[in-house]
Amino acid sequence: MGKLLIRCCLALLLSCGGVALGADFVVIVSAKNPLTAMRADQVAAIFLAQTGRFPGGEEAQALDLPLGSPLRDDFYRTVAARSPVLMKSYWTKMVFTGRGRPPRELPDSAAVRRMVADNPAMIAYIDRSALDASVKAIQVTP
Repeated sequence: MGKLLIRCCLALLLSCGGVALGADFVVIVSAKNPLTAMRADQVAAIFLAQTGRFPGGEEAQALDLPLGSPLRDDFYRTVAARSPVLMKSYWTKMVFTGRGRPPRELPDSAAVRRMVADNPAMIAYIDRSALDASVKAIQVTP
């Protein structure tokens, strides 16, 4: 029942915002990347190191904002349905068992945007106000 409630809440949040996911962030890829949309579970899988590929099979590398960033917390709550405490626990376990490493962190949305713009293999989230033509906001659906 709890998972059903979480999925319903996630679907409601995602349906309200399209690329903005109902928050002040957008999920971005390079303007050179042909991708235009992904499901939330596909985005989460990349950011949780469960896959290193976009849906079409191309390499995918996630970038994060710093730990404690409100935008980062919103992103993981919305896309992966995980709080900051759950994310810390998740990465502690993944690193300890050798099954994954967290995404590379950059200091702010502008730095993330610059890195993604130069590399079609990268995916990230940034503050909506930092969006420009060098990157493309993708639609994230439930």
